[in-house]
Amino acid sequence: MRSDIRFLLGNEDRRIGNIDPQTTVLNYLRLNEHKFGTKEGCAEGDCGACTIVLGEVDEAAAGGMSYRTVNACIQFVPTLDGKQLLTVEHLKSADGSLHPVQQAMVDNHGSQCGFCTPGFVMSLYKIWLDGGEEERGAINDALAGNLCRCTGYGPIIEAARQSGGAAINDTIEQSRRWDVASRLKGLIGDDGGLSLSHESGRYFAPRSSDELAQLLITHPDAVILAGGTDVGLWVTKHLMRLDPIIYIGDVADLKQVEQIGSDLHIGAGATYSAAHDALGAVAADIGELIRRIGSRQIRNAGTVGGNIANGSPIGDTPPALIALGARIVLRMGDVRRDIALEDFFITYGKQDRAKGEFVEKIIVPQPGAQTQFKAWKISKRFDQDITAVLGAFAITLENGVIRDIRVAFGGMAGTPMRAKKCEAALMGQPWNDATLNAARRALADDFKPMTDMRASGEYRMLVAQNLLSKLFIETTQPGVATRLVGKAAAHA
Repeated sequence: MRSDIRFLLGNEDRRIGNIDPQTTVLNYLRLNEHKFGTKEGCAEGDCGACTIVLGEVDEAAAGGMSYRTVNACIQFVPTLDGKQLLTVEHLKSADGSLHPVQQAMVDNHGSQCGFCTPGFVMSLYKIWLDGGEEERGAINDALAGNLCRCTGYGPIIEAARQSGGAAINDTIEQSRRWDVASRLKGLIGDDGGLSLSHESGRYFAPRSSDELAQLLITHPDAVILAGGTDVGLWVTKHLMRLDPIIYIGDVADLKQVEQIGSDLHIGAGATYSAAHDALGAVAADIGELIRRIGSRQIRNAGTVGGNIANGSPIGDTPPALIALGARIVLRMGDVRRDIALEDFFITYGKQDRAKGEFVEKIIVPQPGAQTQFKAWKISKRFDQDITAVLGAFAITLENGVIRDIRVAFGGMAGTPMRAKKCEAALMGQPWNDATLNAARRALADDFKPMTDMRASGEYRMLVAQNLLSKLFIETTQPGVATRLVGKAAAHA
């Protein structure tokens, strides 16, 4: 394994062999490279002032490169290995003229105090790289992770619509991307992953799940780092020292998303963005749920496996996946075990995972043709907010009778969990008002939700019961409008 980090900063080679592996990309840019366009606003991946664009070799993408926006404040420098890092300073032309997205911001008076502007520009640049966008809803999604305190969103959205884009089949742009891809391949060569040793801590980045399994046998107490959307805050907010760190973002086989028979297999290292379309094909509501996790920057970094492995009682994907009957594959060395996802969560802060064991993949079965899947996330704001209650339901009806039902909630207990007493009240019963009321009462026996800063226990219980009523309406009266916000509304 190599002992130096190799990447492109714009078009310049960088090789770094002696750096604290917990150094954030934001601090590296400002303190080491003296590139001050990338700003720190929140240091937790919420505000977008530190947005950068990362390019990676991708043979399936146009020009052999794929690009994504991420938050520099919670990314560690070693995760740049093998990538191209682009900041707002790299957008200007050799003659000093502004990039089209910067010029559009000027022309539309999109910059006010200016603090958030570089982050907005980088999100606009990603839109430009993808060929431009005029549709308001798609622009809103792309910019949801960039916060403007001066409420200047209107002009910024107009700048996005007017800045055009580099056509995917543009010869010059494709040639530039192929050149970058070639340089990155040459920079990395055939070397294995990274093994960094610094006085502040050790960092490993294997390239295969076999290497990962062996490293975890050797270092069973290591912190497993995926997208950094949670672990990054351990450093920036809790000032924790992590040693050693094992990064799984370069493990190719853990990033695969593939349909095998009737099941969708999602590698534990696949990001939300990578799994979004495939999960949306399984059930539209889980696709919409993924779209509301964090921001575009967070979804480009955070992983489905990480959302499960950290065991949060308010993680958004576990309740939905539990309702779908998902399983996970855990691995230690060469030994694998396949368990129901619901059995992974034991109690608050404790999961069925031994030291040296890791989540390798998630297996999501395709719902039956007669099964309807519904999921709703309840939070104080639509985008970028922590869940108060999340309800997920998979219901199969036959001649008005409930033949199968799985109900799962997040935010109602110390772990994501099924509402088994509620399910028992529903199973085999006619789907009518009396059955609904019995199921609502049964929920009070399933859960005793806590009160915290997000919601009171009484509120949570009422919301959960009302989500059952919403399920009843949507599955028995499909013509009744029950959703006031969502993707369709965002596109209006």
